[in-house]
Amino acid sequence: MRLQLALNVRNLDEAIEYYSKLFNAKPHKIRSGYANFAITKPPLKLVLFENPAATDRLNHLGVEVFNEKDLAEATQRLHASGMIDRTETDVTCCHATQDKIWSAEPEGLQWEWYLIKDDNPDLPQTTKAGPCCEPTCCT
Repeated sequence: MRLQLALNVRNLDEAIEYYSKLFNAKPHKIRSGYANFAITKPPLKLVLFENPAATDRLNHLGVEVFNEKDLAEATQRLHASGMIDRTETDVTCCHATQDKIWSAEPEGLQWEWYLIKDDNPDLPQTTKAGPCCEPTCCT
């Protein structure tokens, strides 16, 4: 598992340059208006969305799991606590096909637990309301 921090940034190129130096890491994936870093030390998935109009810098938080068992355990635990807002299966968002569950904390901050099934799908992004990996698939 590793934590995910998804940020809205005004200028993607500047943000990539800054975070590359800050974490001494190169981006794992860069797409139009989007970049992510799969950092091992510290274990962090840093996701950047170029979204100059965003009023909040924080897009959402998450926990990336690496196998179906960990996602199933999180789903069961959060379901038993009444904390799952929605479940998504085989959704293509953030330029990856994923299974995920979402939960909003009491003040509305969105958390996702997710498993990447295909890190480079040849499919269009899913359009939906709510938090997501990039402004274009969430607006």
